[in-house]
Amino acid sequence: MRKTVLTAMTALGAGIAVVLSTGLSAAQPEAGRWHQVGDDVKSGISGLTVTSRSGDDLRALVVRDNKRPGENRIAEVTHRPGRPAAVEAITWQDSIEPVDLEAVDAVPGTSDEFVAVASRGLAYHLKLADAGEAVKVLDITPLPSIGTGDDFESFTLTSRNGKMAAVWADRGAGADRPATLYAAPFSVGSYGESTFGSVRKASLRVPYPTGNVRHASDIEVTKSGRLLVSSASDAGDDGPFDSAVSDAGKLSVDSAGEVRLSVAETPELLEKFEGYKIEGLHCIPGSDLAALGTDDENAGGSLTTRRLCD
Repeated sequence: MRKTVLTAMTALGAGIAVVLSTGLSAAQPEAGRWHQVGDDVKSGISGLTVTSRSGDDLRALVVRDNKRPGENRIAEVTHRPGRPAAVEAITWQDSIEPVDLEAVDAVPGTSDEFVAVASRGLAYHLKLADAGEAVKVLDITPLPSIGTGDDFESFTLTSRNGKMAAVWADRGAGADRPATLYAAPFSVGSYGESTFGSVRKASLRVPYPTGNVRHASDIEVTKSGRLLVSSASDAGDDGPFDSAVSDAGKLSVDSAGEVRLSVAETPELLEKFEGYKIEGLHCIPGSDLAALGTDDENAGGSLTTRRLCD
């Protein structure tokens, strides 16, 4: 049986509604516009990864931080210019549903495997099953070197010099707790088990927002190795919200697989986003565009693109 297909601003309990006509070509007039994706606390975007792009058509995998049994955890978004986005809820085949998924990224070199991370530091290695209608859990592994009080909202995978690396971060909290960025070699075993190598870590304080700030709400490595970090201010379920994307440093992986993490003492602020709580950041393959998704709690969520990647 096919999954339920949702279109913009329909019921969001099993899926998410997105209009993603946001500047994928210079001719499109809507570049940079935010598009509402939902209107309640269950319909925000806590993490996203763009899985394919054909011209101006996009497909993306989206995760949510829902916590109760039966609430949707993961969905596929398909956008075609001039038409409402189609969103198909993906079944979580494992009998134990994750609690509070906050990030997702594709395993480099695969088209159907992903790693999603929950806030307390569990990494779920997933594989699409049933012609993309479900995800099967191949492995559940705790992130290494979890610190006291760590709360994770970000995770990304990258491949450099034929070697994979993972980067993730405790989000931090206000002036007294900077984010802690972690980076490590990453590999997948023959049975799907995720393995992390020696961990590098560094502290991060962003220049914006201020106040009740989460210094790292998501993280991405560009094709040139720049480390992009989204940050967000969250005053509660009704906001107000505020966000930014900053250039936080650089990640490199040498031919032997050694990971080097360089974090700027004062990250370069690239763009502010007042009124939105960005929790998803992903560079769209084959372009300089970043897809940005928000989880605006009771106000739902929104999505846009910006030219932030290189």
